[in-house]
Amino acid sequence: MSTSDLDTIGQRTVTDLRSDFPAFADGAAYGARPDGGTPVAYLDSAATAQRPARVLDAERDYLEQHLAPVHRGASAAVGVSTTLFEDARATVARFVGAGEREIVWAENATDALNIVALGMADASAGLGGPEASRFALESGDEILVTEAEHHANLIPWQRLAARTGARLRAVRVDERGIWSIDALTAELSERTRVVAIAEVSNVTGHLAPVAEVVAAVRERSPRALVVLDACQSVPHLPSDLGALGVDFAAFSGHKMLGPNGIGVLYGRAELLDALPPARTGGSTITRVTIDSAEFLPAPHRFEAGTQPVSQVVALAEAVRYLESIGMAAVAAHERSLAERVAVQLAEVPGVRLIGPPPGSPRAGLVSVAVDGVHAHDVGQFLDDAGVIVRVGHHCAQPLHRALGITATTRASAHVYTTADEMDRFVATLGEVRSFFGVSGADEAAAVIA
Repeated sequence: MSTSDLDTIGQRTVTDLRSDFPAFADGAAYGARPDGGTPVAYLDSAATAQRPARVLDAERDYLEQHLAPVHRGASAAVGVSTTLFEDARATVARFVGAGEREIVWAENATDALNIVALGMADASAGLGGPEASRFALESGDEILVTEAEHHANLIPWQRLAARTGARLRAVRVDERGIWSIDALTAELSERTRVVAIAEVSNVTGHLAPVAEVVAAVRERSPRALVVLDACQSVPHLPSDLGALGVDFAAFSGHKMLGPNGIGVLYGRAELLDALPPARTGGSTITRVTIDSAEFLPAPHRFEAGTQPVSQVVALAEAVRYLESIGMAAVAAHERSLAERVAVQLAEVPGVRLIGPPPGSPRAGLVSVAVDGVHAHDVGQFLDDAGVIVRVGHHCAQPLHRALGITATTRASAHVYTTADEMDRFVATLGEVRSFFGVSGADEAAAVIA
């Protein structure tokens, strides 16, 4: 595929789209440099995405023109603020194929996953009444994750297992860091109560067969809940969480061209209505006495205290921006860039591609290990060349341990990423080993860690 084809997304070119983002303006952080040098390539969108001006403007406009408490009081100002807040919920719900009552605001995706795990811990302790008993775990029950999970979708389940006596089990990955549906299915049993997976691995770019997982869980472990880490999928792929049939899912605003400080928990309405709220206080209740409290239905039972209203409003604008491009076009653009990189890396000596091989489906990110050079040194070399990537274990230590390495170098794309930027990543990566004096003779004794 030609560079010109790769730099077209739907009805717009990437150059045109980049004009929507202040960060890519002339003289800005990643725009044309005043000295005429090559602009810095931002290839760390899997960590945090840049934001279009209309998202920044939406938050600023709310703060300057409509700031007022939501769901509190009867003034006209409160009514306007509350309408904007709830309209944003409807916008996000539509974007992911959910009902409005199935969208709960959280601090971030990590917080959203903890809401589920903490609610299950409370249910296991007898809180929440009879309707919460479906979430209760006990000794002998099992929680199933994969070795590829981000720590945000692992540690909450570790803590839940420790609190309840349940057993945490992990689906093993292969030499590329990929797990299979067969391996997951083999781990399911009647005692499985939670299956927590990422739809897209933030290290390998592996696309999980979520629909197959849901079908297998419903057949073999009918009491189990399927919890989806959708942080690397909702910002990049068409999403219909309702159609997928998962029970809960989490994603964050800052990875999808939106603000920090806002995450989303999706849950099937009947489950959210029964799950004990992890945080309690004002705005979550119907009746309070000195000794007890009764809680509202979802989503408000989970939204205690003052909410991040301006971030919610800005997130909805980010959703509308992505919708204006079309998520199918976004996904196709990013997949093409990642495949281009995967193919090129096969020709770079001493560089190990982590995850799916060239020609296999993957999301818009690639991670590599360079023989004989630590990922932190690789990242510094790239940074000096004006290519910004992510280095480290990417909050996925068990996956790296399974691969026999401590860290990798990751380049990730979004709507504003060009083919030239990804080509610069590969070309610069090809210079790393010679710069650090790593020769072919050293490879047998090379230590990546």
